[in-house]
Amino acid sequence: MRIGIAGTGDIMLGTDFPENHLPDDDGIAFLAQVTPILESADIAFGNLEGVLVDGGEPAKQCKDPNACYLFRSPERYALLLRAAGFDVMSLANNHARDFGEAGRDASMAALARANILHSGREGDIASWRQGKLSFALIAFSPTVDSWPLLEIDVAVDVITELAADHDIVIVSFHGGAEGFEGAERIGFGMEYAYGEQRGNVVEFAHAVIDAGADLALGHGPHVPRAMELYNDRLIAYSLGNFATYYGIGVSGAKGYAPIVVANIDGFGRFVDGRVHSNIQVRPGGPRPDPELRALTMIRELTSLDFPDGQLVIGTDGSLNKKPAVD
Repeated sequence: MRIGIAGTGDIMLGTDFPENHLPDDDGIAFLAQVTPILESADIAFGNLEGVLVDGGEPAKQCKDPNACYLFRSPERYALLLRAAGFDVMSLANNHARDFGEAGRDASMAALARANILHSGREGDIASWRQGKLSFALIAFSPTVDSWPLLEIDVAVDVITELAADHDIVIVSFHGGAEGFEGAERIGFGMEYAYGEQRGNVVEFAHAVIDAGADLALGHGPHVPRAMELYNDRLIAYSLGNFATYYGIGVSGAKGYAPIVVANIDGFGRFVDGRVHSNIQVRPGGPRPDPELRALTMIRELTSLDFPDGQLVIGTDGSLNKKPAVD
């Protein structure tokens, strides 16, 4: 048995708060060039930055609007995500509560109407059956009322329970240093951004896999990071920005928009996979990058951060386990 799971990073298709910053075609073509990859996977995942809600006032206050953004996308944009092939989304990040828990309620409802599963708020777990297997996805973040990235013991307990009841467990985590020089490197310890703890992502990812998780997909730093094979399970430490129309910078590596496809067997073990390099060029959405910049960056970072690792990333984007040495 072979299951293909596609993972992407941060998604924000446009905001209408405090003024209209929505795509001219209302987002219809924004994801068109990456839809074939997402649709070809058995499961496609992304991290939804912001809120899907029609109207309402923000719960978070920005002292400096030039340095702080509030993202409110129309509820109908959930249908754009479904049309692009997304099956499950994370709502555990620092923008999921821009309009308070009522805003996250609205996001959850909009995704559900579009037949997209979700996880993010503590207690919220995506659980489903697909073919002969049962799946769960749980999303962690260091933010208020989300599954707690900073409390690894809590994560281990819930993953242990999920692994007992599901064949495949996928973990999403929004953590690590963010958006500034050096954020592409893994800290191998507690990481910080804007004076806040953003988690020890390596300790977290290893702990949840030891507890029974089969795939860990990270996002939050706004740039791609290294990947690792740990106990025959794939960890992507950051998938960067994927489809961010406004507000979130896309210059340089912040515009790299990889899709990582992991093929796993029925026991959750990594079989092989591929990194698909895409890039954001505003005002358009993500599109294939002939220069393969995301792939090149991920290969280099993986070599730097895990020089003795078991993951082999080919120049064609292929992902394979390092052959055993007799």
